[in-house]
Amino acid sequence: MKLKFLLTVIAILFAFSFCNASCKSNNERTPRQNNNSKMKITIGTAVFTATLYKKPSAAALKVMLPITVDMTELNGNEIYCDLPGRLPINSSVGGDIKVGDLMLYGNNVLVLFYKSFNTSYSYTKLGSIDNPAGLASTLGAGNVVVKFENN
Repeated sequence: MKLKFLLTVIAILFAFSFCNASCKSNNERTPRQNNNSKMKITIGTAVFTATLYKKPSAAALKVMLPITVDMTELNGNEIYCDLPGRLPINSSVGGDIKVGDLMLYGNNVLVLFYKSFNTSYSYTKLGSIDNPAGLASTLGAGNVVVKFENN
């Protein structure tokens, strides 16, 4: 008797979980399919488009836009600036940094990488430039003024 009851409960739970996983409306699935948003980055006359990850830190950055900031060159591979506010963090060890990666160091330092390398520093990944061709030549000459805006 207990076995029959237990099997009935398991069957009901299985049916419920199966329907719950597969019977969602299109509106409920759409946010998962559209995981990224776009941002425009202007450096002088060069314009780049970046894809931001679906993360609280990237969403908080988008709320700050548009912003124009003076970015400082560092180590021949990145530019950075202090943001006017703090963003949520979810940092992890950087590992392989790629050209065009946009990251957060700490909770308020925005970093844009223009060369690939490996690092042991921790960053919160925000997104990356879709086509970073020409980014190194645009940024490699020193400090720059950069405008970040919604695309």
